[in-house]
Amino acid sequence: MGLLEKSKKQNIEETPEEEYAHDVLVKLEDRMSHISPFRVIIVSIVALMIIASTIVAMTWIVPYDKVTVDVVYIQSSAGHVILTEIDNDGSRSISELTLVIRFLDSDNIEIDRTSFNKTSLPAHSSVSGDSLELIVIGPSVWENYTIDIDLEYTKNNKDNSKIQLEYGVGEWKMEQFSHGTGIDFF
Repeated sequence: MGLLEKSKKQNIEETPEEEYAHDVLVKLEDRMSHISPFRVIIVSIVALMIIASTIVAMTWIVPYDKVTVDVVYIQSSAGHVILTEIDNDGSRSISELTLVIRFLDSDNIEIDRTSFNKTSLPAHSSVSGDSLELIVIGPSVWENYTIDIDLEYTKNNKDNSKIQLEYGVGEWKMEQFSHGTGIDFF
């Protein structure tokens, strides 16, 4: 007769803690028998749908303002190109946009400028294109320059906002910048 058989034949009384632990284990095993892989998949899909609907609600339903200005600077032997894009990432439209792009040399002397006006920019949209480009032909390259950007617009609640940016450029052939206002709820 082995040790296992001897231990099975012995009647050992359980302490109350051991009895309680045994009851909990039996209840857990009973509950685990009701959990199937199909139920786990269904609950995961429902949880994913709840998370997705929360993100959609925050993005499209809750009113907020967020404006981003993206700038790309490119220089070559023929001159400089400054590309600009205005993104209205907020859930409300903005109006009365005025953008002024100035290209300054190292002595803060204005080499060229362009301006852009738009009456309205809808929510979750952007504007870019030829009217937001500044092409400077002729000045010597590989010197330090400054791109000065002023953006003024009116929020949906009629508050005026202004973004003023200065970027030092000239060390690289191509440089990218992005500036966002952050999220402003309600």
